[in-house]
Amino acid sequence: MEERQFDASWRRSVYCGKVDGSLEGRSVVLNGWLRCRRDLGGIIFLELWDHSGVVQVVLNPERNEAVHERAKALRSEYVLAVRGTVSRRPEGTENEALPTGLWEVAVDDFLLLAPSAPLPFEIDGADDVDETLRLRHRYLDLRRTRMQGNLRLRHRAARFTRSFLSDEGFIEVETPMLTRSTPEGARDYLVPSRVNPGNFYALPQSPQIFKQILMIGGCDRYFQIVRCFRDEDLRADRQPEFTQIDMELSFVTEEVILDLLERYTVGLWKEVLDVTLPVPFPRLTWREALDLYGSDKPDLRIPFSLVDVRHVFEGTDIKAFQAVLEGGGVIKALPLPGGADLSRKDLDGVNARGQALGAKGLAPFQLRDGALKGPLVKFLDEGRQRLLVEAAGLKEGDALFVMADGSWRRTCEILGQLRLELARSRSLVDESRWAFLWVTEFPMFEWDDEERRWVAVHHPFTAPMAEDLDRLQTDPGSARSRAYDLVLNGTEVGGGSIRIHDPRMQEKVFEALGFTAQSARERFGFLLDALSFGTPPHGGLALGFDRLVMLLCGAKSIREVMAFPKNQKAQCVMSGAPDVVDTRQLEELAVRVDLPLE
Repeated sequence: MEERQFDASWRRSVYCGKVDGSLEGRSVVLNGWLRCRRDLGGIIFLELWDHSGVVQVVLNPERNEAVHERAKALRSEYVLAVRGTVSRRPEGTENEALPTGLWEVAVDDFLLLAPSAPLPFEIDGADDVDETLRLRHRYLDLRRTRMQGNLRLRHRAARFTRSFLSDEGFIEVETPMLTRSTPEGARDYLVPSRVNPGNFYALPQSPQIFKQILMIGGCDRYFQIVRCFRDEDLRADRQPEFTQIDMELSFVTEEVILDLLERYTVGLWKEVLDVTLPVPFPRLTWREALDLYGSDKPDLRIPFSLVDVRHVFEGTDIKAFQAVLEGGGVIKALPLPGGADLSRKDLDGVNARGQALGAKGLAPFQLRDGALKGPLVKFLDEGRQRLLVEAAGLKEGDALFVMADGSWRRTCEILGQLRLELARSRSLVDESRWAFLWVTEFPMFEWDDEERRWVAVHHPFTAPMAEDLDRLQTDPGSARSRAYDLVLNGTEVGGGSIRIHDPRMQEKVFEALGFTAQSARERFGFLLDALSFGTPPHGGLALGFDRLVMLLCGAKSIREVMAFPKNQKAQCVMSGAPDVVDTRQLEELAVRVDLPLE
């Protein structure tokens, strides 16, 4: 390190990525990291980097021999302050790939602010580096242009969110990070209480109950960009701690909330990407989404959907199909544009994949040279063949996969998964589109075989459809909820519902979920009490902020849009969390750790 210190004379006068013709002939001071060093014929060229970009700086011994000599010791990622004069690059040496590529800075002097240890990976080539290594050295990974862009886009999205919702009459309210554990949803992260030995807080999975209480408290419109915690198995779009845009509104119906979110989304895409989204977004009920696309978060960029072909096969001599129909089952089909080029081996592969997903088998058809081909064609006369082609919307060169099964939902979901996989493998996804969709009218409950009871599909505070109230006791599985999800390109980016504001209705829902009056009061007594003091009709929605930013950035994982994510074992490989703690700390918390012997 140099004896000279960083002072006001060495503070930047311009960011590296902002050097342009307006500065030609002027003396500037740059602060940044040395990204690349080249020594060509005695002249040393450096690329100096900061978050705004890079600029070339030149050290010529004829300009200052002593400064040039000192520069020979510089290495990658050294932190420098550089003083010099902006000039145009010599003709033929311009770099049009860089915003600063027409300009360079002739160095008069530089100050070494901090050296760098040898790098574990080259930052410019870090896209191809193992993610674990990058996460271990996240401070280096964050210097990548991609990561800087992702974090700054995230900031712009958060800034727009606060501005938009504030203009819509929302107030930002912070809710507790230390709350009580609830039985629904994923596992809680528990925090022992030192001052209440044997008792535990839970980190919030969402601020659900608190935001409803804010509505009871007269806040009318609340929002929060809030941290949430769930102790669950991780995937590309999940983390143990994540951020959501949380909001709740009083005296509203579904239409108010869906309109608000469409306007917010349109504004966000315009602000961040300068893209104009078409509105209104299409809507499908949960049942329609499953029936057409085999998913409750369908990707509408895929140009084909499932079709019902039961009527084509009724009364044929295909015994397996007739047995399914007699048992009240379904026969559905998945058309595949261009699928007539699939070989026998390819068709067998699709069938094997279907069987791995739970199908007994898939019957393939191909339309080639104007004729329908396939092992079951012999069971269909010309009329039925034409009917099948028309029902599936087949064109010359297409294929069709038919599945018969006793379960409508299983059939839809298997064909829906195959739809995704075949579209991706055959490049049939229209990557140029932003395909938004509202999915509504989800089931209120689904049966949990392990717990032998009904559980809430969303959460137990979701209001049922008015026409399904009687089903809460008589047929819970058929009751629909006033819930809605926002889907983008096959990813659920948000979800919400109109909430229950009648304490008697809330008690009925708890009863349907298997809670006794006593257990419901033990768990949710403070909410039930609050509901009894004049609760306005209200509803809300939470958007997965990490997922939104991931999609806006075109990233493959939310880890790419979070500054310090965990890996798929919920570990921070940079800091070493989680880790063991001192025995004294455990004693103060009245906690004992018993680990099984290995």
